[in-house]
Amino acid sequence: MRGAAVPDGQRGEDDRGGLRAAFGGLTTRGRSFLAAGVAAAVCAYVLGQADLLRVGLLLAALPLICVLVLHRTRYRVAASRRLTPQRVEAGSEARVQLRMENVSKLPTGLLMLQDHVPYMLGPRPRFVLDRVEAGGRREVSYRVRSDLRGRFPLGPLQLRLNDPFGMCELTRAFSAYDTLTVVPRTEALPPVKLAGEAAGYGDGQQRSLALAGDDDVIPRAYRHGDDLRRVHWRSTARYGELMVRREEQPQRARCTVLLDTRRVAYQGTGPDSAFEWAVSGAASSLVHMLERGYAVRLLTDTGSAVPEGSDGFAGSTQDSADTAGLMMDTLAIVDHSEGAGLSRASDVLRGGNEGLLIAFLGDLDEEQAALTARMRGRTGAAVAFVLDSGTWLTGGAVSGAVENRVRQLREAGWTALAVAPGARIGDVWQQAAGARTESAADTYGGWS
Repeated sequence: MRGAAVPDGQRGEDDRGGLRAAFGGLTTRGRSFLAAGVAAAVCAYVLGQADLLRVGLLLAALPLICVLVLHRTRYRVAASRRLTPQRVEAGSEARVQLRMENVSKLPTGLLMLQDHVPYMLGPRPRFVLDRVEAGGRREVSYRVRSDLRGRFPLGPLQLRLNDPFGMCELTRAFSAYDTLTVVPRTEALPPVKLAGEAAGYGDGQQRSLALAGDDDVIPRAYRHGDDLRRVHWRSTARYGELMVRREEQPQRARCTVLLDTRRVAYQGTGPDSAFEWAVSGAASSLVHMLERGYAVRLLTDTGSAVPEGSDGFAGSTQDSADTAGLMMDTLAIVDHSEGAGLSRASDVLRGGNEGLLIAFLGDLDEEQAALTARMRGRTGAAVAFVLDSGTWLTGGAVSGAVENRVRQLREAGWTALAVAPGARIGDVWQQAAGARTESAADTYGGWS
C-alpha cells in the first residue's frame, strides 16, 4: 500500500501562497456574500446605520471564515492507494482501492475524489463522500484494464474540499502515485520434446564441478566448516596447505530467447500487429522454459541481455520467479529499435555454449538471413519463428520471399517456421516440434 497525507503545515511564503490559493477557491456564492457584505458595510457607513453595518460584517465574514476553516482542513486529510496486482497481462484487470482518512478532530464537509488515470486504462474515476467524521475512514475502489502493454502511472489523487455552506471549494493533489505494469499476453505452451539438443540440455543430465563458481577450476584452499572428507590430499601435498575438492552438481540447461525489435522488420501497430505477436511469443517462451528448469535469458537485436550478469543467464531455480518478473517488465516496455541488422546479437552469441536458441524474427533481407543462419553454429539447437509483417496487414498468405528465408535457415540447421497472420502461439510451437530441416531431418526434430 502506498499513501500520502497532505503536509502537516507550511511556513512563511508557502503558507501565505496556500492562503491566497484558498481565497481563489471562493465559489460564486461565496463571492456574492463577500460583495454583499462589503456593499452593506459601505452603505451603513454612508447612511450611519449601525444595524446595517453588523449585517454587512456578518455577510462578509461568513465566506472568509469558510476559507480559513477549509484552508486548515487540507492539512488534516490523509489518503492511500492499494493496487492489486501491480503486474497484469494485457487484457486483464487490476483493482485500485482508495482510502481516505480524516485525521482531524472535526468532521469534514463534502469530499470529491478524482484519481488521475491514463486514458489507455479507462475514464478517470470520480467519487463523492458526503461526510467523514473525526478520525473516520472511507474506502472506494475501481478497476483498470489495458489491451496495450506498458507501464502506466496511477495518480496523483485529487481531493476537492467544500465547506458546508458552499462558500469555498479547494482542490488539492496528493504526492503519492503507483505504477501499473501491463506485460504481454502469455500462452501455455505444450510440453513437447526437442530431440536436437546436445547432451546435458533439457533434463539437466550433464554434471559439472562447481563450488565457488565457473572460474573455480582447481581445488580451493580449506575454509572453516568444510568437511574433512573432502580434503584433496594430492593437492594438499603439492601446495603445502589443506585443499578441498569441488563437488559435482547438475548443469542447468541454457536457453536464449532472441527477439528481433528492428523497426524496419515490422509493419503495422496495435495489439494484433506482427511485432506484438513476436513480443507475446517471446514472453510465452521465456515462461515455458523457466518452468521446465532452464537457465534463460532474453536477448534483443541491440545486443542487450536480461538478466545482466557474468554470463547473462538466470541463476538458480530459487530466483526463477524474480527472473521471470524482470524479463516481463522488460518486455512490457520494449519498443522498436532503430538498428538495421542483427550483428550485435550475433556478437553476443559468438562465445558459444549457448544451449537452445529460440528466435522471433521479423522481415529478413538476404544479408540478415545469412547472418542469422550463421548463428546456428554457436548453439546446441536453434528454432526460429519468422514473421512476414506485410501479410499481417493484408491477411494474405505468406509470401514466397519469406518461404525462401525459412528454407535458407533450415539448410543451415535451424528448425524454422513461417508464422501466418493471427496464428496461435501454442499452435506454431507444436508445429515447430514436428518440423524437420531439409538437410538434417534425422538430427534435429522435436523439442521441449
